Amino acid sequence: HLPLRTTVPQTPPFLWSRTNQSAVESGLSLASDPAGIVDFLDMINNLKGDSGRGYYMQLVIGTPGQTLNILVDTGSSNFAVAAAAHPYITHYYNRALSSTYQSSSRGVAVKYTQGEWEGELGTDRITIPQGPSGTITINIAAILTSEGFFLPGINWQGILGFAYPLLARPDPSVEPFFNSVVRQTGIPDVFSLQMCGAGVSASTTADPAGGSLIMGGVEPTLYQGSVWYTPVLEEWYYQVEVLKLEVGTQNLNLDCKEYNSDKAIVDSGTTLLRLPGNVFSAVVEAIMQTSLIEDFSAGFFDGTKLACWMRGESPWRLFPKISIYLRATNTSQSFRITILPQLYVQPVTDIDGTLDCFRFGISPSANGLVIGATVMEGFYVIFDRAQKRVGFAVSTCAENGGVPFAEIAGPFLAEGVASDCTSGVPLREPVMWVIAYALMGICALVLIVLLILLILPCRRHRDGEITDESSLVRHRIK
Repeated sequence: HLPLRTTVPQTPPFLWSRTNQSAVESGLSLASDPAGIVDFLDMINNLKGDSGRGYYMQLVIGTPGQTLNILVDTGSSNFAVAAAAHPYITHYYNRALSSTYQSSSRGVAVKYTQGEWEGELGTDRITIPQGPSGTITINIAAILTSEGFFLPGINWQGILGFAYPLLARPDPSVEPFFNSVVRQTGIPDVFSLQMCGAGVSASTTADPAGGSLIMGGVEPTLYQGSVWYTPVLEEWYYQVEVLKLEVGTQNLNLDCKEYNSDKAIVDSGTTLLRLPGNVFSAVVEAIMQTSLIEDFSAGFFDGTKLACWMRGESPWRLFPKISIYLRATNTSQSFRITILPQLYVQPVTDIDGTLDCFRFGISPSANGLVIGATVMEGFYVIFDRAQKRVGFAVSTCAENGGVPFAEIAGPFLAEGVASDCTSGVPLREPVMWVIAYALMGICALVLIVLLILLILPCRRHRDGEITDESSLVRHRIK
């Protein structure tokens, strides 16, 4: 990977919508604003890392400032940093040294698919060296204990959740980081991500220039071609609607509800493209039918084995493209995002300088479809929260020799596809919370009635209080 080098064209005042071929006022700040709050050019290359180790940015926390690297995660909503020593991190946030830290005396715990942590909530001031100017007061979770969260070889000391308040722990009253940034700086409620780790070996010792997180809008030099938007179905994760998948030119022909089983989300904190079990099996079968490899080991597809070729041989010509069709903002239409094998057949290491080894960048999931870094590295992804949509455009950094690793096309008619591919999927987490609390409320009412019936005949009165100490255990699923 080479650091991004671009010349900056004159910034257009409008974004173009390919679906209607007319200029539509976007409401986004596209370069820099007169107040000097945001300058997108200063934010270019503010990320480091790659999909295997995570993409992170530098934040300065507390007074005086303590500089830490923080993982960018669009699949969670807490801002949490190490506040105690750990074998896999070089330094941590020392609350005792910050005169502006204020504890809320509330505990917080978050579980991920891999790893978990526990800590204490508080607030402190932060500045973003390559982000919106000014000092911002944010909620911060001080990580005191963790298991499987900090891993060997990482160069970050915390996680920065960019999802919606519904995912915040211990409850949605904990305002997420980006909500605080938007409220306190006045920037548009939009951020965008370019992740530039495509083709970078996970065993590379030096961190590459990992990409760009643009807070407040869209930077035109980071993508080429048109931007296509898909609606955010529900504001918890960035949940979208997948209409179909193709391997090469072969339609998997599954019921579209299978693609959205549980949910389909866009999550920068997940390394791979994760697919529901039936969809994963169909994709692997289609790849084996269309690839030029005979008797390929199943261990490669289930993640237990690497595939190795002689140094200098390219395996990518042996594999097909994979396409995901998303519903467009014009719901009678769809558009297609396509990843080339360079994105999902990923270099991992070399052996004795003679073999190049690769892993499969797709895995099965029991918790829905996740468009993770495997796909996102091919695109400039725009999280337009103001208009409740996620945009995709081909990234300028995912290419080799001028040939991009990703493609985007549309519009296509969504004919033959159900008008709603998400109905009938299991109830989503916030809905389950509402139902659970409603049921607990009903149980409490029944209990009160029974107690009254027991007490009244005895003509006795007891002062008392009915409390419900129970709580649902909610896991942040990736």
